[in-house]
Amino acid sequence: MQAHLNLPAPYQPHAGLAAAFRACPLIAILRGVTPADAADHGRALYEAGFRIVEVPLNSPQPFDSIAAIRRTLPGDAIVGAGTVLQPDRVHDVKAAGGELIVMPHSDAEVVLAAKALGLACAPGVATPNDAFQALKHGADVLKMFPAEQLGVHVIKAWRAVLAEEVPLVPVGGITPDSMGPLLSAGANGFGLGSALYKPGQGVEVTATRAKAYINGLRIANNGFRAS
Repeated sequence: MQAHLNLPAPYQPHAGLAAAFRACPLIAILRGVTPADAADHGRALYEAGFRIVEVPLNSPQPFDSIAAIRRTLPGDAIVGAGTVLQPDRVHDVKAAGGELIVMPHSDAEVVLAAKALGLACAPGVATPNDAFQALKHGADVLKMFPAEQLGVHVIKAWRAVLAEEVPLVPVGGITPDSMGPLLSAGANGFGLGSALYKPGQGVEVTATRAKAYINGLRIANNGFRAS
């Protein structure tokens, strides 16, 4: 028996997202950011080393924030939307300049809408069935959510049956010090929410926290390679 099951469909990740993920596999979640502040926080994240930023759609005027960040950051950054619940929102994200759709669930209609418009997609998955269905419809990244409930043992078990080129990205409760065991279990990157950004915090706080995560990832990767 093969160590890894075949993918339900040929896995062809979004080129821009794949490049950004290789540069830095951390996804910054700016939930609650306002359009007036979005560009400055996006710039601080980019300068710290982040290359993927999402603005959840339950933020104030999220499309304006996405547009502001996209105008500010260089082309090697990927900017997108989180908490995308309906397929019609995908069109609005693209119109704002977004290139990534992040979801808390794995609704096939949303995934297919994203892929039809040439956008990257990271659906939320909590079971192996979710994962394989998402891949069947064209998912680029599997967002393991909520990571607090899934944990190291689940990541390790999923990694045994998912092809190694499929990125597993735990989201929820990730701190700079908690990434090492998750990487060792088979995670490839992380989505970072309130521990990185809270509505109303200053840009200097975002910059400090971003640098702490970049440093934590470096330490975790060094430990992973040494093990």
